[in-house]
Amino acid sequence: MTAMVRPLADRPQAATRLFCIPYAGGGASAFRGWAAALPADIEPWAVQLPGREDRLGTPPLNRMGEVLNALVPAVIPHLDRPFAFFGHSMGALVAWRLTCSLQRMEAGSPIRLFVSGCVPPQAREATAYHEGPDEELVEKLRSWSATPEAVLADPELMHLLLPMIRADLAVVETYRFTGGPLLNCPVTAFGGTEDEGGAALPGWGELTVGGFDLRMFPGGHFFLHSARPAVLAEISGRLGAVPGQIAH
Repeated sequence: MTAMVRPLADRPQAATRLFCIPYAGGGASAFRGWAAALPADIEPWAVQLPGREDRLGTPPLNRMGEVLNALVPAVIPHLDRPFAFFGHSMGALVAWRLTCSLQRMEAGSPIRLFVSGCVPPQAREATAYHEGPDEELVEKLRSWSATPEAVLADPELMHLLLPMIRADLAVVETYRFTGGPLLNCPVTAFGGTEDEGGAALPGWGELTVGGFDLRMFPGGHFFLHSARPAVLAEISGRLGAVPGQIAH
Protein backbone atom coordinates (compact mmCIF):
# COMPACT_ATOMS: atom_id res chain seq x y z
CA MET A 1 0.00 0.00 0.00
CA THR A 2 1.44 3.37 -0.98
CA ALA A 3 0.78 6.91 0.09
CA MET A 4 -0.45 9.45 -2.41
CA VAL A 5 1.34 12.73 -3.08
CA ARG A 6 -0.40 15.30 -5.19
CA PRO A 7 0.32 18.89 -6.23
CA LEU A 8 -1.95 21.53 -4.77
CA ALA A 9 -1.07 23.69 -7.78
CA ASP A 10 0.64 22.90 -11.06
CA ARG A 11 3.69 25.20 -11.23
CA PRO A 12 6.24 23.73 -13.65
CA GLN A 13 8.44 26.81 -13.37
CA ALA A 14 8.56 26.81 -9.56
CA ALA A 15 12.04 26.66 -8.04
CA THR A 16 11.05 24.47 -5.08
CA ARG A 17 8.56 21.71 -4.27
CA LEU A 18 7.16 21.79 -0.76
CA PHE A 19 5.79 18.43 0.43
CA CYS A 20 3.28 18.85 3.30
CA ILE A 21 2.46 16.05 5.75
CA PRO A 22 -0.61 16.51 7.99
CA TYR A 23 -1.19 15.95 11.69
CA ALA A 24 -2.83 12.88 13.24
CA GLY A 25 -6.39 12.56 11.99
CA GLY A 26 -5.73 15.02 9.18
CA GLY A 27 -5.43 14.71 5.44
CA ALA A 28 -4.49 16.69 2.38
CA SER A 29 -7.33 19.14 3.07
CA ALA A 30 -5.33 20.48 6.04
CA PHE A 31 -3.37 22.44 3.45
CA ARG A 32 -6.35 23.78 1.54
CA GLY A 33 -5.64 27.35 0.56
CA TRP A 34 -1.87 27.07 0.80
CA ALA A 35 -1.31 27.17 -2.95
CA ALA A 36 -3.11 30.49 -3.34
CA ALA A 37 -1.17 32.02 -0.45
CA LEU A 38 2.33 30.82 -1.36
CA PRO A 39 4.58 32.58 -3.89
CA ALA A 40 4.61 31.26 -7.45
CA ASP A 41 8.13 29.87 -7.12
CA ILE A 42 6.98 27.34 -4.49
CA GLU A 43 4.92 24.37 -5.70
CA PRO A 44 3.07 22.86 -2.71
CA TRP A 45 2.28 19.14 -2.65
CA ALA A 46 0.14 17.33 -0.08
CA VAL A 47 0.65 13.84 1.29
CA GLN A 48 -2.46 11.70 1.60
CA LEU A 49 -1.96 8.60 3.73
CA PRO A 50 -4.41 5.68 3.55
CA GLY A 51 -7.57 5.68 5.64
CA ARG A 52 -8.74 9.31 5.35
CA GLU A 53 -10.77 11.67 3.18
CA ASP A 54 -10.84 10.26 -0.37
CA ARG A 55 -8.90 7.19 0.88
CA LEU A 56 -11.30 6.41 3.73
CA GLY A 57 -11.95 2.91 2.33
CA THR A 58 -8.30 1.83 2.64
CA PRO A 59 -6.93 0.55 5.98
CA PRO A 60 -4.91 3.16 7.90
CA LEU A 61 -1.28 2.50 8.79
CA ASN A 62 -0.38 2.28 12.47
CA ARG A 63 3.41 1.98 12.60
CA MET A 64 6.12 4.37 11.50
CA GLY A 65 7.78 1.67 9.41
CA GLU A 66 4.56 1.11 7.48
CA VAL A 67 4.19 4.84 6.84
CA LEU A 68 7.75 5.12 5.54
CA ASN A 69 7.35 2.05 3.34
CA ALA A 70 4.30 3.72 1.80
CA LEU A 71 5.74 7.21 1.57
CA VAL A 72 9.30 6.73 0.30
CA PRO A 73 8.35 5.18 -3.07
CA ALA A 74 5.56 7.73 -3.50
CA VAL A 75 7.86 10.71 -2.98
CA ILE A 76 11.08 9.67 -4.73
CA PRO A 77 9.77 10.07 -8.32
CA HIS A 78 9.00 13.73 -7.57
CA LEU A 79 12.39 14.77 -6.20
CA ASP A 80 13.61 16.01 -9.57
CA ARG A 81 13.94 19.61 -8.39
CA PRO A 82 14.92 21.25 -5.09
CA PHE A 83 12.41 20.26 -2.42
CA ALA A 84 11.49 20.85 1.21
CA PHE A 85 9.37 18.97 3.73
CA PHE A 86 6.82 20.46 6.10
CA GLY A 87 5.05 18.40 8.74
CA HIS A 88 2.81 19.35 11.63
CA SER A 89 2.57 17.30 14.84
CA MET A 90 2.56 13.63 13.69
CA GLY A 91 3.46 14.92 10.25
CA ALA A 92 6.62 16.55 11.63
CA LEU A 93 7.84 13.27 13.08
CA VAL A 94 7.06 11.50 9.79
CA ALA A 95 8.80 14.25 7.79
CA TRP A 96 11.92 13.90 9.96
CA ARG A 97 11.99 10.11 9.57
CA LEU A 98 11.38 10.46 5.82
CA THR A 99 14.34 12.85 5.60
CA CYS A 100 16.50 10.38 7.53
CA SER A 101 15.48 7.56 5.19
CA LEU A 102 16.20 9.50 2.01
CA GLN A 103 19.57 10.62 3.35
CA ARG A 104 20.50 7.05 4.25
CA MET A 105 19.43 5.85 0.80
CA GLU A 106 21.34 8.73 -0.86
CA ALA A 107 18.07 9.49 -2.65
CA GLY A 108 18.11 13.21 -1.98
CA SER A 109 18.00 15.71 0.85
CA PRO A 110 15.58 18.59 1.32
CA ILE A 111 16.86 22.12 1.18
CA ARG A 112 15.02 22.57 4.49
CA LEU A 113 12.95 20.48 6.88
CA PHE A 114 10.12 22.27 8.69
CA VAL A 115 8.96 20.53 11.89
CA SER A 116 5.86 22.19 13.29
CA GLY A 117 4.03 21.65 16.58
CA CYS A 118 6.06 18.58 17.53
CA VAL A 119 8.39 17.76 20.41
CA PRO A 120 11.65 16.23 19.09
CA PRO A 121 11.73 12.44 19.27
CA GLN A 122 14.48 12.24 21.90
CA ALA A 123 12.34 14.36 24.26
CA ARG A 124 8.97 12.68 23.81
CA GLU A 125 7.14 11.38 26.87
CA ALA A 126 5.47 7.98 26.57
CA THR A 127 1.71 8.13 25.95
CA ALA A 128 -0.84 5.54 24.84
CA TYR A 129 -3.94 7.49 23.85
CA HIS A 130 -4.47 5.10 20.93
CA GLU A 131 -5.18 2.27 23.38
CA GLY A 132 -7.82 4.09 25.46
CA PRO A 133 -11.60 3.68 25.23
CA ASP A 134 -13.53 5.73 22.70
CA GLU A 135 -14.91 8.12 25.32
CA GLU A 136 -11.45 9.04 26.60
CA LEU A 137 -10.08 9.49 23.10
CA VAL A 138 -12.97 11.76 22.16
CA GLU A 139 -12.32 13.88 25.26
CA LYS A 140 -8.63 14.08 24.39
CA LEU A 141 -9.51 15.26 20.87
CA ARG A 142 -11.82 17.85 22.39
CA SER A 143 -9.03 19.10 24.65
CA TRP A 144 -6.74 19.53 21.63
CA SER A 145 -9.37 21.67 19.87
CA ALA A 146 -8.53 19.69 16.74
CA THR A 147 -11.99 18.50 15.77
CA PRO A 148 -15.23 20.50 15.44
CA GLU A 149 -17.68 19.83 18.24
CA ALA A 150 -20.36 18.86 15.72
CA VAL A 151 -18.09 16.04 14.54
CA LEU A 152 -17.20 14.89 18.05
CA ALA A 153 -20.90 14.78 18.97
CA ASP A 154 -21.85 12.64 15.95
CA PRO A 155 -21.52 8.94 16.95
CA GLU A 156 -21.80 7.62 13.40
CA LEU A 157 -19.15 9.97 12.07
CA MET A 158 -16.82 9.27 14.97
CA HIS A 159 -17.29 5.55 14.35
CA LEU A 160 -15.81 6.14 10.91
CA LEU A 161 -13.02 8.45 12.03
CA LEU A 162 -11.76 6.91 15.28
CA PRO A 163 -9.95 3.93 13.69
CA MET A 164 -7.91 6.30 11.53
CA ILE A 165 -7.19 8.63 14.45
CA ARG A 166 -6.13 5.67 16.63
CA ALA A 167 -3.83 4.42 13.88
CA ASP A 168 -2.21 7.84 13.47
CA LEU A 169 -1.66 8.17 17.21
CA ALA A 170 -0.17 4.68 17.27
CA VAL A 171 2.35 5.72 14.60
CA VAL A 172 3.68 8.34 17.02
CA GLU A 173 3.17 6.55 20.33
CA THR A 174 4.81 3.25 19.31
CA TYR A 175 7.82 4.91 17.69
CA ARG A 176 11.01 4.69 19.73
CA PHE A 177 13.96 6.99 19.15
CA THR A 178 17.21 5.05 18.86
CA GLY A 179 19.58 7.72 17.61
CA GLY A 180 21.34 7.53 14.26
CA PRO A 181 23.20 9.78 11.82
CA LEU A 182 22.48 13.49 12.04
CA LEU A 183 20.74 15.24 9.17
CA ASN A 184 22.76 17.31 6.73
CA CYS A 185 19.95 19.74 5.91
CA PRO A 186 18.83 22.82 7.87
CA VAL A 187 15.88 22.33 10.20
CA THR A 188 13.32 24.96 11.18
CA ALA A 189 10.97 24.28 14.09
CA PHE A 190 7.66 26.08 14.54
CA GLY A 191 5.72 26.19 17.79
CA GLY A 192 2.65 27.78 19.36
CA THR A 193 3.10 30.06 22.35
CA GLU A 194 0.19 28.36 24.14
CA ASP A 195 1.06 24.79 23.09
CA GLU A 196 2.58 22.26 25.46
CA GLY A 197 6.15 21.19 24.85
CA GLY A 198 7.45 24.50 23.53
CA ALA A 199 10.48 24.36 25.83
CA ALA A 200 11.63 21.15 24.16
CA LEU A 201 11.56 22.47 20.57
CA PRO A 202 15.23 23.60 20.53
CA GLY A 203 16.07 19.89 20.81
CA TRP A 204 15.44 19.55 17.08
CA GLY A 205 18.74 21.35 16.63
CA GLU A 206 20.50 18.34 18.15
CA LEU A 207 19.44 16.20 15.17
CA THR A 208 21.16 18.10 12.37
CA VAL A 209 24.53 19.51 11.39
CA GLY A 210 22.89 21.68 8.74
CA GLY A 211 21.78 24.54 10.99
CA PHE A 212 18.67 25.13 13.09
CA ASP A 213 16.26 27.94 13.86
CA LEU A 214 13.04 28.25 15.83
CA ARG A 215 10.01 30.45 15.31
CA MET A 216 7.09 30.74 17.73
CA PHE A 217 3.59 31.84 16.71
CA PRO A 218 0.66 33.00 18.83
CA GLY A 219 -1.82 30.23 19.52
CA GLY A 220 -2.17 26.66 20.70
CA HIS A 221 -1.34 23.37 19.02
CA PHE A 222 -3.16 24.29 15.83
CA PHE A 223 -1.47 27.65 15.26
CA LEU A 224 -0.91 26.10 11.84
CA HIS A 225 -4.44 27.28 11.03
CA SER A 226 -4.94 30.25 13.34
CA ALA A 227 -1.64 31.90 12.34
CA ARG A 228 -1.54 30.61 8.77
CA PRO A 229 -0.46 33.86 7.04
CA ALA A 230 2.52 34.22 9.37
CA VAL A 231 3.42 30.52 9.05
CA LEU A 232 3.38 30.69 5.25
CA ALA A 233 5.40 33.91 5.27
CA GLU A 234 8.09 32.22 7.36
CA ILE A 235 8.16 29.19 5.06
CA SER A 236 8.40 31.40 1.97
CA GLY A 237 11.21 33.45 3.46
CA ARG A 238 13.27 30.44 4.45
CA LEU A 239 12.86 28.87 1.02
CA GLY A 240 14.12 32.02 -0.62
CA ALA A 241 10.84 32.87 -2.33
CA VAL A 242 10.63 36.27 -3.95
CA PRO A 243 8.26 38.53 -1.96
CA GLY A 244 5.20 39.71 -3.82
CA GLN A 245 5.05 36.90 -6.34
CA ILE A 246 1.84 35.42 -4.99
CA ALA A 247 0.21 32.98 -7.38
CA HIS A 248 -3.27 33.71 -8.65
